[in-house]
Amino acid sequence: MNIVLMGYMGSGKSLIGNKLADKMKLEYLDLDDYIENQEKNTISKIFEEKGEIYFRKQESRYLKEVLEKQNNSVISLGGGTPCFAGNLEIIKESEKAKSIYLKTSLDQLTKRLFAERDKRPLISHLSTVDLLNDFIRKHLFERSFYYNQADHNIITDDREPDQTSEEIITLLF
Repeated sequence: MNIVLMGYMGSGKSLIGNKLADKMKLEYLDLDDYIENQEKNTISKIFEEKGEIYFRKQESRYLKEVLEKQNNSVISLGGGTPCFAGNLEIIKESEKAKSIYLKTSLDQLTKRLFAERDKRPLISHLSTVDLLNDFIRKHLFERSFYYNQADHNIITDDREPDQTSEEIITLLF
């Protein structure tokens, strides 16, 4: 079985995914890293040079590829992955995948992301907490429909990554 982590940026998909994989002795795969390796380019550059439509098509192609070839892995998706190109259906139809939505509150996301916005091209231009909060609120409104269709929802607010990974293990096994 593959454990597929989804959620908004800053929800802890990579951090929790790594911890979960370590605890369960599974392979860890970050879909964004996989795409960058396959495309030999960063996500930011792909968006800039080839556009979002190209990126979303490739993202869907690589998601299918990863779900078909990976076994007993923890896979972290990009924040938008389940929301585009029928990717949620691909995940739901995979007999080898259990999806987990790492649900994080707007306030927690704003707090986490404001400090690291320079490292995230999508939000680097947002200079105030209020602008970032509004940006995240809009995205969460659009994306919650998809995220909430995961097999399981786990709230990550005010929890350490170890606690969240333990909860996922308890939930699945």
